[in-house]
Amino acid sequence: MRSKIWLSSPHMGGSELKYINEAFETNWIAPLGPNVDGFEKDLEAFLGHGVYAAALSSGTAALHLALIILGVQQGDEVICQSMTFSASANPIVYQGATPVFVDSEPDTMNISPSLLEEAIQDRIARGKKPKAIIVVHLYGMPAKMQEIMEIADKYEIPVVEDAAEALGSKYKGQELGTFGKMSILSFNGNKIITTSGGGALVSRNQEWVEKARFLATQARDKAPHYQHSNIGYNYRLSNICAGIGRGQMEVLPDRVAQRRKVFEFYKAAFSKINEIQLAEEPDSDYFCNRWLTTMFVSDYNTREEIRLNLEKDNIESRPLWKPMHLQPVFADAPFYGDGTSEKLFEKGLCLPSGSNLTDDELNRVVEKVKEGISTLLT
Repeated sequence: MRSKIWLSSPHMGGSELKYINEAFETNWIAPLGPNVDGFEKDLEAFLGHGVYAAALSSGTAALHLALIILGVQQGDEVICQSMTFSASANPIVYQGATPVFVDSEPDTMNISPSLLEEAIQDRIARGKKPKAIIVVHLYGMPAKMQEIMEIADKYEIPVVEDAAEALGSKYKGQELGTFGKMSILSFNGNKIITTSGGGALVSRNQEWVEKARFLATQARDKAPHYQHSNIGYNYRLSNICAGIGRGQMEVLPDRVAQRRKVFEFYKAAFSKINEIQLAEEPDSDYFCNRWLTTMFVSDYNTREEIRLNLEKDNIESRPLWKPMHLQPVFADAPFYGDGTSEKLFEKGLCLPSGSNLTDDELNRVVEKVKEGISTLLT
């Protein structure tokens, strides 16, 4: 069997071991330490706009804490983008609240502003004003943040940005993760940078970030003994993993540039194939980190023919996220949509997009995509 081509594999930059070795040499083998502090400062400096960051064990943990801090409780409702990974919606249920799913618009694949407002108006009419709105920047593509924030401000509903896939992306020159009341990041092994596993909660509200750190370390009160006045969680990032993150932050701009170069490679390779369309930035207001390059074909069968042909050659690809309103676990949740996310799911495929892909590997992917689609055209 030919060598494996991964969808998005970790890509070390060189300095990670320096920070890890420092942790070993100073015996900071603990959930906290200098690397955690340094990693948080690195994130704050990169994002700018006066934000603070709490380094956590995962993006899911960050989203869970964000909802707790916003006061989401049993019986509440939270609006969530339907086309996303389940980790965007699961923390709503952790709190005993109900997710209200909203469909995408085709320009960015992200939450539709018009359907968002429709959902808010209908929930208010039913006596259930949503406690928060979770907006996801799919595959690094910025959502229509100006329209979304105007709607959120109009109805005074806080926005939580799920920027797990979007570190390094910008909307109108502003870093994603700095628009919402709170935002979450992910550093899972397949993200644009990684800490092996990890995430962060980001906000301009310093008190909220400090509260997230407090809750994430088992909510231990200031006392000589172990005393707890709040339910806490074991959600802090380890000092070892944070050391990986510090090394990764040094090469983040390079990783964005490399992934954008991968997108341009595919764009040139498929430019004469009308049956293949790539997800483009709508206009110059949008800057996508191209965490994953997504392509679209005519229908589900064509998508599957290409995916299976790639799989036969040991190349990993992935259908777009199956919308949450189609998931069995959320079958009873309210949904406001027009079918856009269902069509995107049926026709969309994520191609290998790692910053460490070689030209030979990219050419192999292109060859197998073309081979897969040609069988349907002959």
